[in-house]
Amino acid sequence: MRVILVDDQQLVRAGLAMVINSQPDLEVVAEAGNGSDALQLIGVTGCDVVLMDVRMPRIDGIEATQHLLTDPRYAPAPKVVVLTTFDLDEYALAAIKAGASGFLLKDAPPEELLAAIRTVYRGDAVIAPSTTRRLLDHVAPLLREEEPDAGPDVLSTLTEREREVLVQMAYGLSNSELATHFVVSEATVKTHVGRILAKLGSRDRVQAVVVAYQTGLVKP
Repeated sequence: MRVILVDDQQLVRAGLAMVINSQPDLEVVAEAGNGSDALQLIGVTGCDVVLMDVRMPRIDGIEATQHLLTDPRYAPAPKVVVLTTFDLDEYALAAIKAGASGFLLKDAPPEELLAAIRTVYRGDAVIAPSTTRRLLDHVAPLLREEEPDAGPDVLSTLTEREREVLVQMAYGLSNSELATHFVVSEATVKTHVGRILAKLGSRDRVQAVVVAYQTGLVKP
């Protein structure tokens, strides 16, 4: 898995790179100190996952994420994991809206960093409850304020089982955990998740979970 680090603090990038490069299946292929340089690097180098700081000079992490996920020059776009802290609610919310696939708290332990990268690369699980779930709980009131039109009708196409699966997705369960919870195979879970994403028009699981919060299906 090819990873690009984007953070304006060189010491932070060095620490992240040391952890990532210690793994046989992960490699840091480039680093950037702002969103503008990151976009240029990604356009030339390409990668699977971007670890993106939120607050940076020139182009911040929110704008850079929007460019990555909407500009066809970057297709197929890499997954973006936003580096964030709880005291930046408005930035976290903007990152969600920009299409970030997950979140990583800057004080997260190394094993959580590695799990986050592998998780979003696979695209089959929301990052651990200790990150995305808690962060979404934190910004859920803002999500509902920002999207007053996201009413229950958005969920009308989901079957009862699909609603149940979406709720558990919002609680941070992985595919294997969902299979255990519902006593079904992982293949069945993947089918449910795929249908949920398609019906909600969500690009990944995080975006589907956002809908669950916006509609009030899941409350913090």
